[in-house]
Amino acid sequence: MTLIELKFVLAVAQERNFRRAAEKCFVTQPALSLGIKKLEEELGVSLFERNRNEVTPTDIGAQIIAQANIVLEQAAKIKDMAKHGNDPLNGLFKLGMIHSVGPYLLPEIIPPLIKTAPQMPLEVEENITATLEQQLKNGVIDAAVIALPFDVPGIEIIPLYDEDFNVVVPVSHPWATRKTIDADELSNEKVLLLNTGHCFSNQVTQACPELSRKGEVLQGNSLETIRNMVASNLGITVLPAMATASRYQNPLIRVIPFSKPAPSRRIALAWRKSFVRTAAIEVLRQVMVEVGSGQAKE
Repeated sequence: MTLIELKFVLAVAQERNFRRAAEKCFVTQPALSLGIKKLEEELGVSLFERNRNEVTPTDIGAQIIAQANIVLEQAAKIKDMAKHGNDPLNGLFKLGMIHSVGPYLLPEIIPPLIKTAPQMPLEVEENITATLEQQLKNGVIDAAVIALPFDVPGIEIIPLYDEDFNVVVPVSHPWATRKTIDADELSNEKVLLLNTGHCFSNQVTQACPELSRKGEVLQGNSLETIRNMVASNLGITVLPAMATASRYQNPLIRVIPFSKPAPSRRIALAWRKSFVRTAAIEVLRQVMVEVGSGQAKE
């Protein structure tokens, strides 16, 4: 068993395709396939199920892939110690963010991070929770900002802040002068939400159960697209508090809080338990807690 073979396995797990995995490892596809075959023969198990459309890990393969990721991270730590003098705040940090957080939290954390960790640039991946989970487990990203619940084996989680939801309506809507809205009232309206697969849509329908039972729901690709569709008078929506802060206000819409207790979500930072740059995680946590606590209730 070699580190190269483990890298091959991890690349296939990430790409779900032998050709793309070989390109990622800068080797030929036959060389990659041979390396994985040798490892499977040595271990006496099949790591992947192969079909014409996709390559997926077997049950035991998934466990071995998780352990391989830990081994490769520990090996990488040796290189990092030599390269960066064991400074965890020196070097690229790959951060995942769900779509309903990234555009609003990211601009606020960059300035303080530049002051605190100027040698730690962020490479940011915005995606849905399910994809970020896989990328986190496979080592594609170092950490992810997600909404709870997020119960994944081998993943450490720390809450950052709680964020209220707000109702957003066109200025011509009868609710535009209301002070608060009850969650059950949404079921009588045309409500725009993110496409299926986005956790925020699920959180809204869970907070407003009548909406999922009898409401009319339209879907959009991003919160900013939905905001503009509301401005055009297509319907109403629900946005997280950060997305309704004063700098995002539009004269064609009105933001109305929910009646107490307002629906909300808990935003958290997740990372692999085997991840070695714990000081980098702590810096991110401190900055996000400070920013989120100050703005998620606006």
